[in-house]
Amino acid sequence: MFRFFENLVDPYVDYPENDTPPRRLYPFLKIYAEPFRGVFVVTAIGAVLAAAAEVWLIYYLGRMVDFLSRSEPAEAWAAHGTELILVALFVLLIRPAVHVFQIALLNQSILPNFGTLVRWRAHRHVLRQSIGWFENDFAGRIANRIMQTPPAAGEAVFQMFDAIAFSLAYIIGAALLLGDADPRLILPMMLWLIPYIFLVRWVIKRIGPASEAASAARSAVTGRVVDSYTNIHSVKMFAHHDREIDYAREAIEDSRRTFQVEMRLYTIMDVALVTMNGVLIVGVVGYAIWLWLGATATVGVVAAATALTLRLNAMSGWIMWAVSNFFRNLGVVAEGMQTIAQPITLVDRPDARPLSPGPGEIRIEHLSHHYGREAGGLRDVSLVIGAGQKVGLVGASGAGKSTLVKLILRFYDPEEGRILLDGQDITRVTQDSLRLQIGMVQQDSALLHRSVRENILYGSPDASEDAMLEAARKAEAHDFIVGLEDSDGRRGYEARVGERGVKLSGGQRQRIALARVILKDAPILLLDEATSALDSEVEAAIQSTLYGMMEGKTVIAIAHRLSTIAQMDRIVVMDQGRIVEDGSHADLLAKGGIYARLWRRQSGGFIGQDVGTANDAAE
Repeated sequence: MFRFFENLVDPYVDYPENDTPPRRLYPFLKIYAEPFRGVFVVTAIGAVLAAAAEVWLIYYLGRMVDFLSRSEPAEAWAAHGTELILVALFVLLIRPAVHVFQIALLNQSILPNFGTLVRWRAHRHVLRQSIGWFENDFAGRIANRIMQTPPAAGEAVFQMFDAIAFSLAYIIGAALLLGDADPRLILPMMLWLIPYIFLVRWVIKRIGPASEAASAARSAVTGRVVDSYTNIHSVKMFAHHDREIDYAREAIEDSRRTFQVEMRLYTIMDVALVTMNGVLIVGVVGYAIWLWLGATATVGVVAAATALTLRLNAMSGWIMWAVSNFFRNLGVVAEGMQTIAQPITLVDRPDARPLSPGPGEIRIEHLSHHYGREAGGLRDVSLVIGAGQKVGLVGASGAGKSTLVKLILRFYDPEEGRILLDGQDITRVTQDSLRLQIGMVQQDSALLHRSVRENILYGSPDASEDAMLEAARKAEAHDFIVGLEDSDGRRGYEARVGERGVKLSGGQRQRIALARVILKDAPILLLDEATSALDSEVEAAIQSTLYGMMEGKTVIAIAHRLSTIAQMDRIVVMDQGRIVEDGSHADLLAKGGIYARLWRRQSGGFIGQDVGTANDAAE
């Protein structure tokens, strides 16, 4: 039975991805709810039937009191025995079946699958965001919104059917029941219902914004705490434990204050509700007794009115909490939408096609990019790198080297100009096909918190075990990998490397990153200080591997240690976002320009930071 209900909706069903999801709450939720439309309709019908059964039982209680009080036992049984048996069967069989059916839809079909669907689609949407989008937010805050929005959305749906639909049907049924017993009994109920509705409106108006503010404050706490944990080495190294505590406390205190504001609403709601329920009980029951004293109502009417009123008294608090929690959860969803409903700004064109593999020529035409600012980045850069050519990229920090590499990878779209790979504008091909043709090793190559094997195979998931091992050997990584062991006893290639590879040394991380790129074997190779984390002995050992990797590939290598790129076919010197020199190592030395001065001023093979042409522009 469970499996039947659990499989009614597939949370991973295919759907059209939307680059610009709705920014308003209800259209946003409507898209996610589309696969559940049929289940929602049946669940709503079940809620109405369950409420009708409850009201009918109270009605029958009044009827039973009347015929039992008017007859002798034998006479009552003779006249109503079959009826009582049928009611008993209804209570024992039909009512539980309706309840089980509705609860199974809620607990098995809706709650697990709706939250899963929201989280799955939200995660897919966020992963499609650009690198720049991630650079502008806390990873912890993004993750927190991905984690807390789905259960809030699921809880809102649950409350809508478990409480709101049920309670509306119950109140309508109660009014009909009282009206059928004696129309005058509707009056005290309406005198209670009108201020009750106003109280609900008052709470709803305030609970959504208060909940959204509290949720935002919680996300800020998560963002700051995760930021400290992610950078724990810096925290310890600079002895800033107390500073980080204060940094987190500021956000925690803000979270406490916003939560206090939210809970004040619940306190006001409870106090008002207790007072109003007292009026309800005295009004309806007292009026029913007054009608009985005047011989215009039967004992059964008094009994039914009393039972119904006491049930409404118990339910009113539950309804209020359900409604307020419904809008509270909508507030959490609204806060989460600030992340998961943001439009994708870096998208493939509708007519984008996969990049056609070619020899690997890179043509850059009048490229400018300043990250939306007036300074920094690149200014009118034009460059042609022939297929199979190896180019060293040199320049002081902020010269624009990394910006150029990011634009080639299409982590950003250029503000002006274009980049062609084998004659194809990279903005007109799919991003995935572009990046599959490029292998890159960065200065700080962070690894996934997975096994060494999984990290290397990330370069080519379908590669064989032998190919993976060969890549590790070429990167001078195999020998240290076989000696690894993590805290759970996993050894060698099965050992976990820790978050961002923190359990390994910088050189070990870099060699695994190199193995990953070797395994990828892409025709274009980007090296951003690829050997900077290696000691001289390991670098010397791996140098031949690097040159072997470059064979037959188009290479752009960024290096401050000029000796590592001196043998490149060309060296391009950048300064203040422009290309200022271009030629071979020997030609540039003979020219006596910036490159020659950098070469002379190197200390230990690194570019000096006091070079006059250095600038502080952001890359």
